[in-house]
Amino acid sequence: MKTSRLLSAALSVLTALAVLTGSVAVPLLCRSFYYAHIGPMGLEDYGLSRGEIVRAYDEMMDFCLGRRADFSAGALAFSQSGADHFADVRGLFLLDLRVLAGTLALLAAALAVCKIKRVRPHPFLGRGPGFWAAAGLGAVFLAVGGLAALDFDRAFAVFHSIFFPGKDNWIFDWRTDPIILLLPQDFFQNCAVLILALLLAWCAALIGADLWLGRRREHRNSRTL
Repeated sequence: MKTSRLLSAALSVLTALAVLTGSVAVPLLCRSFYYAHIGPMGLEDYGLSRGEIVRAYDEMMDFCLGRRADFSAGALAFSQSGADHFADVRGLFLLDLRVLAGTLALLAAALAVCKIKRVRPHPFLGRGPGFWAAAGLGAVFLAVGGLAALDFDRAFAVFHSIFFPGKDNWIFDWRTDPIILLLPQDFFQNCAVLILALLLAWCAALIGADLWLGRRREHRNSRTL
């Protein structure tokens, strides 16, 4: 069976994108992760019941995920500036989910073409695209995670300056946008930890699978000699 260097490079990039966007998608789609923070973070101390907090979060996330046209935060008031920031967030969330869906579709199509055309990815240095995707992505995010752990406040500000360039409406005044009281920075820090943990777990699984397959190939080749 012939091999393709271009196919290997493309699959490495697509696999890395799928792991990254899939890890980010988990806290966006798994609302129970937020609900589990309500009690431990004392969010009911701000005068809302658990049900009201859940409603505020759900309506905010429905908007950010494109499930409703207008921004809403349950019983809480909000400013136009705050709504505009969540509109920017909506664009990023939807971009992540669209890239994830598109990447998975391209991966499925590429694997189908490999089977039909009887071609396989070229094993650079004896390793498959999953290994290189995981090694590159894991190394980058271990470094990013390490730097963020040293000063999360600084990392939080840098993140917003990168993804919301030239804007400061992400700096909320709780008096006009009380929703920010229900979204403490510790929650975002836990989201970052979850994303990093999922990403590194996928990377470890991909590297482990590649090493296991490599040993199987070596064993099979040694038996045919």
